[in-house]
Amino acid sequence: MSRPTPAKGSPRSLSGLAPFLRPYRLQIALAGLFLVMAAVTTLLFPVALGGLIDNGLVPADRGQQMLALRHHFFELFGVAVALGLFSAARFYTVSWLGERITADLRNAVYGHVLRQSPQFFETTQTGEVLSRLTADTTLVQTVVGSSLSMGLRNAVMGVGALVMLVWTNPYVMAQVLLILVLVVVPSMVFGRRVRKLSRASQDRVADASAIAAEVLNAIPVVQSYTAESRESARFSASTQDAFRTAVRRTKARSVLVAFIIIATSAALLWGLYAGTQAVLRGDITAGHLGQTVVYVIILASAFAVLGEVYGDLLRAAGATERLMELLHARSAIESPAAPAALPAPAAGSAVAFEAVRFHYPSRPATPALADFSLAVAPGETVALVGESGAGKSTVFQLLLRYYDPQAGRIALDGADLPSVALADLRHRIALVPQEPVIFSASALENIRYGRPDASDEEVRAAARAAHADGFLAALPEGYDTFLGERGVRLSGGQRQRIAIARAMLKNAPLLLLDEATSALDAESERMVQAALESAMQGRTTLVIAHRLATVQQADRIVVLEHGRIVEQGTHAELVARGGVYAKLAALQFTA
Repeated sequence: MSRPTPAKGSPRSLSGLAPFLRPYRLQIALAGLFLVMAAVTTLLFPVALGGLIDNGLVPADRGQQMLALRHHFFELFGVAVALGLFSAARFYTVSWLGERITADLRNAVYGHVLRQSPQFFETTQTGEVLSRLTADTTLVQTVVGSSLSMGLRNAVMGVGALVMLVWTNPYVMAQVLLILVLVVVPSMVFGRRVRKLSRASQDRVADASAIAAEVLNAIPVVQSYTAESRESARFSASTQDAFRTAVRRTKARSVLVAFIIIATSAALLWGLYAGTQAVLRGDITAGHLGQTVVYVIILASAFAVLGEVYGDLLRAAGATERLMELLHARSAIESPAAPAALPAPAAGSAVAFEAVRFHYPSRPATPALADFSLAVAPGETVALVGESGAGKSTVFQLLLRYYDPQAGRIALDGADLPSVALADLRHRIALVPQEPVIFSASALENIRYGRPDASDEEVRAAARAAHADGFLAALPEGYDTFLGERGVRLSGGQRQRIAIARAMLKNAPLLLLDEATSALDAESERMVQAALESAMQGRTTLVIAHRLATVQQADRIVVLEHGRIVEQGTHAELVARGGVYAKLAALQFTA
């Protein structure tokens, strides 16, 4: 029998945190022990106070009265010391749990998102993911590390105070309990609206974060089009929308809290009034009344805190839902349960596409590749040319198994790609993208990204082969120079040469070059082209090129048009044929 799915924003959604709590059962047990002890100690305070009033303030011998007072004050002080120690231990343990579980949750969600296929990022904005990793996990941390503990402590104190009040004043408290039931039912009904608004508020914050992340990653373009005011207005509109939703949530929560406090206070004041009448009638002592007053205060404050905590739980429940959505997202591309072993390549990898048909999930009606068949022999250099949108980059994305084709077969060294572990497959491929990616790290670490276990000398050798050694050595701290976010301190050509050095350091049997020299000037292109020709030796190379001058020496040139191969051959053969390639060559070389 399947378990019922928790309502959206319901506190039951916090059950998604159970796997993260399980490894820390000992710490949770300790926190629970300290929490109960602190609550019990608090509940002992009214008993000690009642004893002080009834026994320490009664008319008696002066000396005996002083001894009795001293004894009762020592009891109260002992209760205070115990309360302080247990509360401090509870606070430390619970705060540690909150920090630890939040860190584990962030790591789990981030690691899971990194393994998602590009299809996931077609529908999920990066800024939204970042919002969930920061704002949502912070909400969870607040609940686990503070609110939940306070709620449990006040629940124990409230129940304890209620039990003591019922035990000492059963008739009066029966009436109070009936009134409290009338308070709880409408509170639960009204709480549903708070839940929905809490989830909506977090979604609006995520929308604003997504806009900010998108714009900040495109600052040069935004400024070149003088769109700063427009983007500020767009972000302002998004934050205003988030503000309005947050105000509605806060207003609803304020009404809920006010209702709970006023209604419970009215019920408890009725109980207190009945208690004073009992003292006047002589049914109970003054100490008994003082004890009752303190228990009433504890019960009222416990209900007030629980109202606040319940609001926090609702917000954290929405945050947990959003995090669990990310954590439970299944990647469209996964490694097989029993992966096949890739045979060792001799002189580069063999690649085979057989009648491949593929369209991107976001464009189901437009085929990116149609009836695409291509066999590349080990050690062969094949260039893919054609107009933009012809399907060249799609070939690379399918080879890296970012997507699976809807029909046909793709094999690497004779093994079907879906049968191979993703790590094994991608370990055999080195990619130099058209837009080089530079991480916020040193030049040394950026190149070493291609092979994390490479020595410093191996990194420098790769940089020399990619003609990057000269400008890297001239940087203020040489190879240890921090390159800035996305390599803002480097020119486009310098970033490209670092990307080439990274791929050369990986030393994979299959090299994919996506317009690898597009950002280089003529002199740099000549140097890097020579380095790439050296790197191509002994490995299979697929090259995407718009500038045909860079691929004239390829073993074979494959011309794509609308996802289909329309021509293939050497540069000379294709020019002589007078087809699509000849027209492209005529346009470029004549220009």
